[in-house]
Amino acid sequence: MPERTDFSALIAGHTVVIEMINCGDSGVPVLSQLLRVAQSALGASGMAFVEFAPTGGRVIAATGAAEWTLGRPLPADDPDTVCLLSGPRVQQVRMDRLTGKLAHALVGRGLRRMTVSRAEIGGLAVGSLHALYPTDGDGPDAEQRGVVAYLASCIAHMYGDQSGLPVHGDGPVVAAMADGLAVVDRDGSVRLWNPAAAQVTGRSSADALNQPLPFPLPPSGQVLDHRLPDGRWLRVTSGELPGPGMLRVVTFRDTTDQQRRDSDRNLFVAVTSHELRTPVTVIKGYADTLTDHWESLTDADRRLAARVIGQRANELARLVDRLLSAAAEVRPGEDPPAPFDLADALRAAVADFSAELRHRITLDLPAGLPKALGHRASLATVLLELCTNAGKYSPSGTSIDVAARADGPTVSFRVADQGIGIHPEHVERAFDRFWQGESGDRRRYPGAGLGLYLVRRIVEQQNGWVSLRPKAGGGTVAEVRLPRE
Repeated sequence: MPERTDFSALIAGHTVVIEMINCGDSGVPVLSQLLRVAQSALGASGMAFVEFAPTGGRVIAATGAAEWTLGRPLPADDPDTVCLLSGPRVQQVRMDRLTGKLAHALVGRGLRRMTVSRAEIGGLAVGSLHALYPTDGDGPDAEQRGVVAYLASCIAHMYGDQSGLPVHGDGPVVAAMADGLAVVDRDGSVRLWNPAAAQVTGRSSADALNQPLPFPLPPSGQVLDHRLPDGRWLRVTSGELPGPGMLRVVTFRDTTDQQRRDSDRNLFVAVTSHELRTPVTVIKGYADTLTDHWESLTDADRRLAARVIGQRANELARLVDRLLSAAAEVRPGEDPPAPFDLADALRAAVADFSAELRHRITLDLPAGLPKALGHRASLATVLLELCTNAGKYSPSGTSIDVAARADGPTVSFRVADQGIGIHPEHVERAFDRFWQGESGDRRRYPGAGLGLYLVRRIVEQQNGWVSLRPKAGGGTVAEVRLPRE
């Protein structure tokens, strides 16, 4: 028998989602709540939403039996991605008929069927909503397919409203639909000019219609940053509209503040000069003290100075490594991934930590853990970055818990702290290069904003993935998943 939809639960749950939006919530928290509502109402084992970008997709929200996929990338050329972006907008898919790695992993966990609907705006996909089931027998009835399609449309509306979505800055072309929107004919003349377009450009519909665009038109599917004569910046994207007429849809938004905030070169110089200056100043100060006052210092003072110099030199070396790795697009190794003992690698990595950090670590490493498939040497860097980050954003003296486990086709470890936590809407932005929390207090939380960026690069180059989430009761959980042997 096909699963039946619990419409009363759906309506009650959707009411909660709407109330969240009315209270100012947006983005990933609202999306995750909508997935929890959908899972219960549809009788699914799990739900997932994949956001599409030019480089492929990524799971940005997941519940139930699919929660382990959170943060999982789907490359643009992955067979699963191709399947999601082609065919009917709403479809039932048997997992064993897909050839991608993610589908294979889902089947291995007993999930054999999914009902999937693309979230679209103007025929362009922003993502896909998935309801996952353990059986491959009778599929959902028309009502359930309609519910999945309806919920996908609700999510597309969130994208259109720019309510915290897209999560990724290089999101889909249609992510700016709530901003300036124009339709251009084959001759380059404007046929549609929405109110937001008039507000963004200062050009009314009467002045814009039947006239050329007041800025260059990028090739279909590409992004163009254009500076207006008044100094403001626009981010312009375009795509072809289906059907006759050879029409192009053009979306654009004012990104002046973003251009100022995300100027990588200026930010790199400012951040790195600050971060490099601090340890260099301390090292020079203590070295000068030893040189100029050696005879008058006690043995205890000399040992303290030497210890501080060593600690700061280690910090400096680590920072330089991170900067060089980021500039060189770090790779964990040229050799192919190989099996290694994850528990042993974690213990060895912790043993090399500074005494201050090492004493805060608690390990929960079960016996008989399957071997992971990857580059063991790079694991020390990953764990150090995650533990350092956890230590920086949590009170000194509180524990940093490192736990490993095997789960289906993956072996994973988690780093959990008792710190200030992370806002749900920041769980993906935290992996951006040079991005830090919005407190702006570099004196309290110093750093170059490179650690998590490097972690994701290293892990994904080993066919794994990493995710962040707030921890119940306070703090943050970082989870790394690697293929198991």
